[in-house]
Amino acid sequence: MNPRVRQIATSLIREIAAKKRSTSIDLGLGEPSLLPHRAHLERAMEYVTTHGAKYTANAGDPELRQAIAHHYAYPEMDRAQNTCVTVGSQEAMYVALKALIDPSRDELLVVEPAFPSYAKMASLEGVAVRGVAMPEEEEFAFDGERIAGAIGERTRAIVICSPCNPTARVISNEAADTLVRALERRGGEPVWLIHDEIYREQIFVGNAAHLAQRYPHTIVTNSLSKSNALTGLRLGWILAPSSFVDEAIKVHAWVTSCADTFAQQVALHIFQTPNGLREHAHWYRERRLELLAALHESTLPFVQPEGSFYACVRLPEGARSLEAANELAERYDVIAIPGVAFGPSMEGWLRLSWVGPPERVRDGILRIADYCASKAIA
Repeated sequence: MNPRVRQIATSLIREIAAKKRSTSIDLGLGEPSLLPHRAHLERAMEYVTTHGAKYTANAGDPELRQAIAHHYAYPEMDRAQNTCVTVGSQEAMYVALKALIDPSRDELLVVEPAFPSYAKMASLEGVAVRGVAMPEEEEFAFDGERIAGAIGERTRAIVICSPCNPTARVISNEAADTLVRALERRGGEPVWLIHDEIYREQIFVGNAAHLAQRYPHTIVTNSLSKSNALTGLRLGWILAPSSFVDEAIKVHAWVTSCADTFAQQVALHIFQTPNGLREHAHWYRERRLELLAALHESTLPFVQPEGSFYACVRLPEGARSLEAANELAERYDVIAIPGVAFGPSMEGWLRLSWVGPPERVRDGILRIADYCASKAIA
């Protein structure tokens, strides 16, 4: 067996999520509870009924590639040649890392707290990984100067998820400018930014930066999973300079050949529909207001959610997040993800997903508050 595989731990997020019972309040997995709009699926079915579900080009259907690039219109990334259609954003990230980073000399810098897959993918490829933690005392806000200061001689790329899973923070324009200026001052080979924008359609504040708009050496990964409640469709993409995309297509072709033809037709209809990517945005804004009301009612310390559909709440001083998550599942029938799953900087916190019915989310938060109160008294 490949020793790298043996050394990579299984998903702690999935381990806790598996404790869910039929009665549980599920604040665990980041999966929308909405249903996708039927029109997109029906249009794709019409297409495959007429044309079949044959291979597309490795890089994806040319019309879809152009639609994606045109929609975002990032500088010098607005053509089909700037897009590779992938099997979800998870494959997009893996392909980006595989195509960009030389394990014999490069390292990956991950801005934490962070979804654990970035580091695990890199480790699978034998790539050295370091983390730079955003400080808890600043509520995990993205700090451009701190990120830039963590860049080492071997750093080839920096992964930033904004809006962030798990913290729900977004990188501000000021923080992005600070980071980009520092990168531009560096000589030699450029350090790349890999921006995971999977929660781009769930941004609730005005001051949110899109790194590809200001830095040419940016790779963007995204998908339809969160924006359109299509997690199981597995349709994502890479947006990047064409010279990089040419190399990424090679990796993608050998990993998966091409993305699912039906899924690509669903995506094409979404991109051709006015505000198709934003069709659930209002629902999330409304649910966020109800979430904030429940958090204030609970009196739990929390990080103000600026994007995504997560909220992070602080456990009592000294509490361990994995122990708390297990106890909440077993005794309070609430599924919440331990902060330690996202790196040591988030020990003592829980990540909550608030996509369920508002009354159930509120009940779950109040049960967590009861648990915290019992620990504080003890």
